[in-house]
Amino acid sequence: MQDPLDHSLSPTASTVTEGRTFGSLVAAHVAIARFDHWVKNVFVLPGIVLGLTVESFPGWPETLARSLVGLLAAGLVASSNYVLNEVLDAPYDKGHPTKRFRPVPSGKVLIPLAYVQWILLMLAGVGLGARLSLTLAGMLVALWVMGIVYNVRPIRSKELPYIDVMSEAVNNPLRLLIGWYVLPHLAPPPISLLASYWMVGCYFMAIKRYAEYREIGNRAVSSAYRSSFSYYNEPRLLVSIMFYAAAAMLMFGAFIVRYRLEWILSAPLVSLVMALYLQLAFQENSAAQNPESLYKQPKLIAVAGLCAVVMVIFLFVDVPWLRDFFAPLEFSLQPMGLP
Repeated sequence: MQDPLDHSLSPTASTVTEGRTFGSLVAAHVAIARFDHWVKNVFVLPGIVLGLTVESFPGWPETLARSLVGLLAAGLVASSNYVLNEVLDAPYDKGHPTKRFRPVPSGKVLIPLAYVQWILLMLAGVGLGARLSLTLAGMLVALWVMGIVYNVRPIRSKELPYIDVMSEAVNNPLRLLIGWYVLPHLAPPPISLLASYWMVGCYFMAIKRYAEYREIGNRAVSSAYRSSFSYYNEPRLLVSIMFYAAAAMLMFGAFIVRYRLEWILSAPLVSLVMALYLQLAFQENSAAQNPESLYKQPKLIAVAGLCAVVMVIFLFVDVPWLRDFFAPLEFSLQPMGLP
């Protein structure tokens, strides 16, 4: 199999397609930045909202301005990672039924220019973050480094079963931290919250893998596209989805009990969102493979929106009777056989 760092056999490295116009070249380089994927930065927003509950409120104008800068910075760093992903995945995308038509494998991109684009997008994003705080800039650098871990040899974690899902999903807590540190002078968020956010990301990513595996169908073809598919099969992927869901809810419960018991009222809606997302994996041309198109799933969007509203309400509204209802009983658990 061709080394993805070796572009000598790629038409994008050896030739320039005749008839390529400046406009088509610009369009191709804009496309590989995947600006439409910026919708994934919605995972930054909970960090901002949660941050407002533990620090003195800086005022709406400043909060809004800092939030917009943080979201833009996260988007630019994410686009830098997408450019690298497009370039290094091109040799594998040629074996995929639809991804072979992407700009890089179809020869529409200049590879040296793409690497310049990769660096410039990162510098722009980290530079914007540094204007707010060095801690925020550090979180953005960590997000960029994870793009290298995921895509670049000798690690290239996307080729390793289970590690591919877990390393990609690390971007979830990193996005939460980016939102958290958009506001000034914040202590770190609870570990239980970060762990839950990570496992939720693993859950979504494992469902994406499952949907991809089902769509490609042919094991030889899927393995050529993504080497981890030579190990994966449907039962293994489904078992991993169950593990990530259980771990996510366990950590979410730990966070709720320790920090915000009112959020237990949102648990049924959280569970429903996760169930509806899993249902997508069994559909033809599943939207789970392309999360940026999830807006076309009205039921999921409606339930997720309602869940978000409920969580925001009960983040700021106390329900005192919940403390009494879930108060510990008057006994302690002891190991069997001991007094």
